[in-house]
Amino acid sequence: MKLIFISGPSGSGKTTLSNQIILKNKNGFVLSTDNYYKTGRISKLLSKFIEGYFDRMISLDYKLLKKDFDFIVKNRISIYDRYYNFEKKTIQKILNKTNNISFLIVEGIFAKEFSKTLNNQNYFFLEIKTKKHICMKRVLQRDSKERGKDKKQAEKDFIKSWDIYHEKFKPYSIKNNTNEFIIRKKIDMDHIMKKLFN
Repeated sequence: MKLIFISGPSGSGKTTLSNQIILKNKNGFVLSTDNYYKTGRISKLLSKFIEGYFDRMISLDYKLLKKDFDFIVKNRISIYDRYYNFEKKTIQKILNKTNNISFLIVEGIFAKEFSKTLNNQNYFFLEIKTKKHICMKRVLQRDSKERGKDKKQAEKDFIKSWDIYHEKFKPYSIKNNTNEFIIRKKIDMDHIMKKLFN
């Protein structure tokens, strides 16, 4: 199975790129790290007291993500879709079987960290570099619509998220690996698809 990891700061276009790849090649499946945040009382409490909680690995339910990842890689099928509710701090599990998966995309702000935990597995890694003001505009629209935040809170959270993401991966440069790419400008999907699937 082909593995693809897509990373970038909040609002950089990870989900959009993932969906574009799926549209071009129908036999794929996407795991978004946004749907694997921890739930329960402890998570609710920590999210109130730890600044930028949802941008730190402490918030990720790594075991659940790894469980779903391993199942898909081993069986080439997915049984459930998961969706995280940021207001209720809960995960909704929906029965939705997907068969004959030939490639798996893991996308999100934790995709890079998750990829580093895999022992010597071959994968493609895409790092999206988008200007800060563009990311902020996208995040403000998303957070007011999907996460119930007012503009002031969304701006504050984005700035913290941006700083956390760039601090933990600083300095970062793509190594001499033909399977790692930095995407800086408008996405040339034909070029990316040739790199990923040829």
